[in-house]
Amino acid sequence: MEIKMPKLGESVHEGTIDQWLVKEGDYVEEYQPLCEVITDKVTAEVPSSYAGQIKKITAQSGETVQVGETICELVNDQTETINNEDETSDKIEKNKPTEVVSKTDSLDNKSYTSIATDTHKTKNNGRFSPVVFKLASEHQIDLSQVEGTGFEGRVTKKDILKIIHSSTTTSDQTLQHDKVSTNDVSQKSLPINGLRRQIAQKMKQSVHEIPHAWMAVEVDATEMSKTRNHFKHSFKQQENYNLTYFAFFVKAVAESLKNHPLLNSSWTDNEIVIHSDINISIAVAVEQKLFVPVIRNADEKSIKGIAKEIHNLAEKARRNALTQNDMQGGTFTVNNTGSFGSVSSMGIINYPQAAILQVESIVKRPVVIDDMIAIRNMVNLCLSIDHRILDGLAAGQFLQEVKQRIENYKLEHTSIY
Repeated sequence: MEIKMPKLGESVHEGTIDQWLVKEGDYVEEYQPLCEVITDKVTAEVPSSYAGQIKKITAQSGETVQVGETICELVNDQTETINNEDETSDKIEKNKPTEVVSKTDSLDNKSYTSIATDTHKTKNNGRFSPVVFKLASEHQIDLSQVEGTGFEGRVTKKDILKIIHSSTTTSDQTLQHDKVSTNDVSQKSLPINGLRRQIAQKMKQSVHEIPHAWMAVEVDATEMSKTRNHFKHSFKQQENYNLTYFAFFVKAVAESLKNHPLLNSSWTDNEIVIHSDINISIAVAVEQKLFVPVIRNADEKSIKGIAKEIHNLAEKARRNALTQNDMQGGTFTVNNTGSFGSVSSMGIINYPQAAILQVESIVKRPVVIDDMIAIRNMVNLCLSIDHRILDGLAAGQFLQEVKQRIENYKLEHTSIY
């Protein structure tokens, strides 16, 4: 039976195999994840449509496959032929255990186990959870050699972690040997995985097709900082997640976009499409992966509502649980580069949007106010625009409104809820 690349969304026509969670010869259960697939929208697991043995993997890691194309072939363990062979082998070779093992090598792992139990004690029951598969795949662990301590010989997460943490295992030695040292970069190389390749393609498309232009403004975020600090402790206790500075910035941007709709648009061959909904894309980095989930109708949400969306989307990204719906439909991107300590940067536009805003670090600096020097919380907002759609006037007017809204986040008249 053939397992084909599923359709992972209405506008998705292909996917890139990021990594296989199984290998040829493995026995899998129905709905068990076979591999991770990356599209320009989302990362998802492809489940098996049947129970059986992986006969052949036809699409390798890093390969881009069209929807409907075969990615692997599977031998179904419920077929009449295999059942008949099992029954015949049991009867004919009942008193010849060595020959039975040899004869059933060509069958699936499930048949092998059921016939050979009298003479060969297996290390586990051959059934593995997605978490176990993922850990084993990441650390090059042969699951057939892992002794299962769980119910009915099932391999548990604890069994895998024990091997990973053991300095004497072959898999750990292999990992240490292959690990890239930052002091020895010239003698090592890093493979380009599926997600990194997708990011590279989108960035290349953006830079090649969009003529970028840049503008930045300096904003006094002192009053906003006081307001946030006033609410943050009670907010955390009541809501059980953080009231971040970033939520204030996203709210200011979303409300400003209503008055500057050209920033909330996209370029097509024949027209400029101005989007009626304001859906803010936010960048979320998890280890070596970058996701850009979307806060929908951000202009209609309170600061609390936006803070909740940021928290939920970031948590889903960390669990690798973002869906296509979480990632699509963004009309403008706000990137929190300040979380890395950056004070100035030029972002690459999230194609096909018209602009991206980089929110830099809030830094205490001496500034001149009414001919006097004062210590204020200052932040730079750096805007990248599509110069086919926008010019300096439109970009400057937008940034001035965002600046004004941030500087007016004063405690006495700012509503969090």
